[in-house]
Amino acid sequence: MSGVLLWVVSPKENANSLLSLMPRIGSPRRSKLCSRLTFSTGVLAYSGAVAHPVRSSEEMVYEVVLKQAALVREQSRVKERALDLDERIETDGLSNWDLLNQAYDRCGEVCAEYAKTFYLGTLLMTPERRRAVWAIYVWCRRTDELVDGPNASYITPKALDRWEKRLTDLFEGRPYDMYDAALSDTVSKYPVDIQPFKDMVEGMRLDLRKSRYQNFDELYLYCYYVAGTVGLMSVPVMGISPESKASTETVYNAALALGIANQLTNILRDVGEDARRGRVYLPQDELAQAGLSDDDIFRGKVTEKWKMFMKGQIKRARMFFDEAEKGVSELNSASRWPVWASLLLYRQILDAIEANGYDNFTKRAYVGKAKKLVSLPVAYGRAVIGPSKLTQQLVSR
Repeated sequence: MSGVLLWVVSPKENANSLLSLMPRIGSPRRSKLCSRLTFSTGVLAYSGAVAHPVRSSEEMVYEVVLKQAALVREQSRVKERALDLDERIETDGLSNWDLLNQAYDRCGEVCAEYAKTFYLGTLLMTPERRRAVWAIYVWCRRTDELVDGPNASYITPKALDRWEKRLTDLFEGRPYDMYDAALSDTVSKYPVDIQPFKDMVEGMRLDLRKSRYQNFDELYLYCYYVAGTVGLMSVPVMGISPESKASTETVYNAALALGIANQLTNILRDVGEDARRGRVYLPQDELAQAGLSDDDIFRGKVTEKWKMFMKGQIKRARMFFDEAEKGVSELNSASRWPVWASLLLYRQILDAIEANGYDNFTKRAYVGKAKKLVSLPVAYGRAVIGPSKLTQQLVSR
């Protein structure tokens, strides 16, 4: 939780499990994107050699984006007043504000443990936004661990069905535990739609039955499910700057691009790790075009063909990061720093892959502490610049 990201921190950022949060959770996932991308009128559009179905994945995802943007417009000024918990939460033992505050505090502790840099940035947000972001982060991480933790062998399609039913219940004010209670409270205050949450669960279902993706269209949808959804969940909480002149759809598309960029970065970083699990999260048609196959990945040798292939993948990921930057600058001023910090740090993983000579079979690309420390003030500097000014700078570079 890429990307998460929440919008910005992929839930897979840390390999440690959340056994303290769920009794059974667990198997892997990532994603990947493909060739020529064009961005027009705020809509992510893809044009490539892949044959499209009647409705492409981008078209399907954009329908969700439009729905989310409409929700925000309906509540352009979110009421950040506290609602009486008894009206929404009916489970025993969670009927007062003290327990709800404890639930939010525990979500904050989880975020601090598994997404340290992002957590630091959230401390600049208003208390209400900060707590809401923590609640979303924890739900995303718990969901991610359903198929990417030590208990993956216990997870079945029926188990995911039960998790989705539990999601529906908490959206209707019937949380199962303290973490659900925090999210239930959050979605009652902000224009957050349930669809991106359901779509993330759908991404988990894909991981139970699919370990290869034939083309970009398949992978784009998967990437949306497991990472792009985080952006759609988070933007309503983070808020859009009153100074922003961008359309709501444009900001949501940028959030989607950042989730995709983070997820693609995960894939490129973890090629070797995935291969050892028998998984290849790279489009089969692009591998074939490069003269490569799954066998080449399983052998794990860095050849000239592999280097050329990786250069193309990294270039594409950076295109998504570039598109995402435009949206970060449009966020509410108090919400920009954690997003900028994560974006800049995640982008540097691509630099690390290059520095490793494109060996992502045996070497894990990471950003060292020194670079992280340097990135934080840079991210803060970008965060304090108003949306219109920064957007102009990014477009003109």
